[in-house]
Order: sequence, then C-alpha cells, then structure tokens
Amino acid sequence: MDRTEHETEPSGDEDVLVGSDIAEGPEGASDADGRSASASLDVAAGPGSGEAPEDVEMKAKADPYRPSYVFLVVVTLVNLVADLWSKGWAKGTFENIRPTGEREKVVIEGFMNFIFAKNRGGAWGLLQNETEALRRPFFLIVSVAAIVFIVSLYRKLQRGQTALKWGLPLVLGGALGNLVDRIRYGFVVDFIDIYTNAKEGSFWVDTLGWSVGEHHWPTFNVADISICVGVAFMAIDMFTSRETAKTADEKSTSDEEVKDESPVDDEPVADAR
Repeated sequence: MDRTEHETEPSGDEDVLVGSDIAEGPEGASDADGRSASASLDVAAGPGSGEAPEDVEMKAKADPYRPSYVFLVVVTLVNLVADLWSKGWAKGTFENIRPTGEREKVVIEGFMNFIFAKNRGGAWGLLQNETEALRRPFFLIVSVAAIVFIVSLYRKLQRGQTALKWGLPLVLGGALGNLVDRIRYGFVVDFIDIYTNAKEGSFWVDTLGWSVGEHHWPTFNVADISICVGVAFMAIDMFTSRETAKTADEKSTSDEEVKDESPVDDEPVADAR
C-alpha cells in the first residue's frame, strides 16, 4: 500500500534527490555519458592543452616550416659583394704601388693596418708551401663541398633556429668570396693586418713571454670574418638546441606524470530498480 502510493505520488524532496544524484531515463544517461566523454578527452589532451596530441601532430605535418631562400640569397650576396669590393680596393691600392708610395694604411695606430697580401694557402697559411697542383684542386673541392653542405643544412632549418639561420648564409658568403679569388687569381687576397708592439715591461713581454717588437696576427679579409662569425652562430645554435630539446623532454615527462596522476571523474551509474 505504502509502496504503491510512493511510486504514484512522489513527494517534492524525493524529486530533488532523484534529479540531483541519480540519472534516470534516456536524458539523464545521455548527460552522464557526455560528461564522462568530456573528462576522457581532457585527460588525453594533457594538462593545460586545448588540443589532443594527435591534432597537434597532424597540424605540424600539414604546415611544415619552410626557411626563406630569399633571406639566404640576400644575406649571402650582401656578404659576398662586401668581401669582393674590399679585396678589389686593397688589390688596386697596394699591389702595383710605386716605390715611393704608401704600402700600408694605418687604421688604428699600433693595432691595425690595411695592407695587401697573397694567401696561396688556407687559414693561417695552411698548405702555403705545397705545390699549386695539389693546393688549388684541394681548396676548390673543399669549398664546393662546404657550399653544398651549407645549403643542404639550411633546408632543414626549424622554427626558432635564428642563430643558425644567420650563421649559414654568413659562412656561405665567405666561402664563395674566397672561392672566387682562388678561381680568378690562384690565391686569396688578404688585407687586414692586426698586430701589437710588445715593449719592454709590457704585459706581452713580462706575462706572456713575448719578445720585444711587433707581433702580427695572420692577415685576413672580410670573408674570413664572416666565416668566423657564422661558425660562432652555428655553435650557439648547437648549444641552445640541446637546451631546448632537454627542456622539451623534461616537460613531456612532467606532462606524462601529471596525465597518469589525473583522476577521471566517472559519473555514478543509476541503479534502476
């Protein structure tokens, strides 16, 4: 008797209880399933992420990064023109100078001069004393191989590799500048002379043990400067890329740990009786 009355005429309090805690009927079950599915998607996407990892990976594959070849060409050409112009100026100014003419131009007294030198070898006089039959093909092959390597490496640039993006065209421009000289003259024009005048009682003599007199660094040119700066940028990219990869791995590991520890809120299933 009481049970029949309860089923046909439920009280207000019981309606509230049933509506808030027990999902009865098709609509209630649908709401519970939706909430459960939503919670599962949030866990799959990872904490703090608005998209599932699969969606992010698909977007990255659909929109790969393509480095600008216009940037590569412009920076390389500017570097190459500056190098060839400066070498032409030095060669024209000092090569066929008269005995009474100025054979050097002082830029910074006691530190830097502009002169004219023929470098038939490599950096710091490498292979300077070897025969032309060995020296010339060796440096031509090395230069061409370096150019091919630089271009192929530039094609693989990724977003955020700013240092490498600048370093590669600088090295490329310098390599082309010296290659042009070897093809035209059989030697590279050097004209920047850095030196110091070690005097008695100076740091160079007393601390470093240098002899008294002038000490010159091997002469170089604009192409050599570009190559050194470019290699420095490449080294910076190498170290920063390692740090970025390490940070990304640590973050990925942390996200996985948080994902494993994240509870999934399952809705209670109504017990239909």
